[in-house]
Amino acid sequence: MSKTHLSRRTVATLLATATIGSMAGFVPAATASAPVSSLTDADSRQAKPHAEERNKRVAVRVLRQLFEEGNLKVADQYIRADYIQHNPMAPDGREAIKNFIRDWHARFPDHVYNVKRVIAQGDLVMVHSNPVYEPGTRGSSVVDIFRFDKKGMIAEHWDVVQEVPATTVNGNDMFGTVSRPRTNQPGPRWMTPFSQKVATAYFDTLLVDKNPDAVRYLTPEYYQHNPTIPNGSAGLREQFTNFFRQFPNLIVERKRVIAQGDLVAIHAHYRLNPEDRGQAVVDIFRVGKNGKILEHWDSVQDVPSTPPLNDNTMF
Repeated sequence: MSKTHLSRRTVATLLATATIGSMAGFVPAATASAPVSSLTDADSRQAKPHAEERNKRVAVRVLRQLFEEGNLKVADQYIRADYIQHNPMAPDGREAIKNFIRDWHARFPDHVYNVKRVIAQGDLVMVHSNPVYEPGTRGSSVVDIFRFDKKGMIAEHWDVVQEVPATTVNGNDMFGTVSRPRTNQPGPRWMTPFSQKVATAYFDTLLVDKNPDAVRYLTPEYYQHNPTIPNGSAGLREQFTNFFRQFPNLIVERKRVIAQGDLVAIHAHYRLNPEDRGQAVVDIFRVGKNGKILEHWDSVQDVPSTPPLNDNTMF
């Protein structure tokens, strides 16, 4: 196994332990990357709760109808003709999606999408799923992020795809909820601003500023769903200290944040150095009312070396 491959596995293992905001109200302006979008300001207006809930229902319906039923009518109904694609293996445009689904459904007629959790904020919706392409297989851990325009049409899409392994070191699968209450639904909306401040402050303090003291904000039991990391926060400060010494040129760029209730999803680009293609990662955090992160899920995907089928990058 190459040193580069080992290094990237180390990134996925250590950085995915990210969990709770240091200095809950502080977000370093110099390190918080603004969301990158190809939409206009008018398309990016903040949605009200009823619109966010509608967008969540549409996102789930589109995924299930396309992949499970092969129903191309939902693409015409809910996806813009000039749909912008950030999956490197797919071209832009609604017709490209329809062509892809025709081939996909013919290959995998028993595909089940298995949506696990959905959150929305403004014009963004995140769907965390376990798509199983063939019965009896473990499938993948997938995070889809959709941006809706002001008319309620899907205008843009990002995703991160990771194979589900046979075993995990923590005994948790990649999708369930262990912390109480054991629900995949987001908590009350009044928690959203608090949860977002906590998670983004932690992310920036630990991963962007490389300050391992941020791990003191983890709960002791800290439930982990990254398959390579044990539960609990003990020992993480030392692990991160050693990691940052080993990779002093690490670059982590936060691209977009979606928060609802006690759940916060952070889409980011991780690189070991400026020349590294790196990884696309979505970390999902569950923040407790006491200001500590209780639980963490993620999906990690290497940025491919092959030329993409669109000009948009994964971010």
